[in-house]
Amino acid sequence: MAETYEIAVMSEADVATAVAWAAAEGWNPGNRDAASFSAVDPEGFLGGYLDGTLITSISVVNYDPHFAFLGFYIAHPDHRGQGYGYKLWQAGVRHAGDRLIGLDGVVAEQENYKRSGFTFAYRNIRYGGTVSVVPSAAPGVEIRAVSNAGPEIAALDRTLFPAGRAGFLEDWFASDGHVARTAYRDNALAGYAVARPCRSGWKIGPLVAADRAVAESLLADLIPAIGSAPEIYLDTPEPNTEAVALAGQLGLEPVFETARMYTGPAPALDIARIFGVTTFELG
Repeated sequence: MAETYEIAVMSEADVATAVAWAAAEGWNPGNRDAASFSAVDPEGFLGGYLDGTLITSISVVNYDPHFAFLGFYIAHPDHRGQGYGYKLWQAGVRHAGDRLIGLDGVVAEQENYKRSGFTFAYRNIRYGGTVSVVPSAAPGVEIRAVSNAGPEIAALDRTLFPAGRAGFLEDWFASDGHVARTAYRDNALAGYAVARPCRSGWKIGPLVAADRAVAESLLADLIPAIGSAPEIYLDTPEPNTEAVALAGQLGLEPVFETARMYTGPAPALDIARIFGVTTFELG
């Protein structure tokens, strides 16, 4: 009997399965990632089903009419190299329409992405390990514990991300287990950070700061809040040399890398203020 391969929007349970596949690939997703991710664009999480069984996954999240981000492109190991993943890829790209698409591509797939029309912008380097040196807070920087992302945070974030994502930030800051901080200098918002528990340790992202002193101040408060000498992962844009230096200051080592790629010209973002990428899955 011929097998039937169908593509459909994934259920909540199937998104959780895709997150488990990501964990098996060593991507170390957060414990609450599935719920936060699928809330952005529920129609953007597509699965490929062979005789009703999920065998491939992709997310192409449409943030607004102009920008989408691609992630979770995974085929179950038993079904790789058979064309199922590429069929799902094509469906995901169709979902984006004529939007600019961004992704963080693993090394092994970057040439394939280039052949699909993606252009390299810069590398993101994941640093990980046990924090050996907690930074000191800088004078004049006030740190506040927060549990929600209001309009002020959304407005600053919009200058550092290709689309507005206020709804996502609200969910990300408030998700169970997430720990968030904001930084103020001269009564103006100068940065923010969110730490989330993962399959292994904690990821900090986003980590946004006006400069390294603000980033250090955020971490000086955030790291002790999540444990004594915690295992931390920080995804740093390589062009931000201060972010890379900060990761080294913490005692972290490079463990993984991706290429930020786009289907068109890279958006003009102030990478010098991005000390930690929010996620490799949603940008």
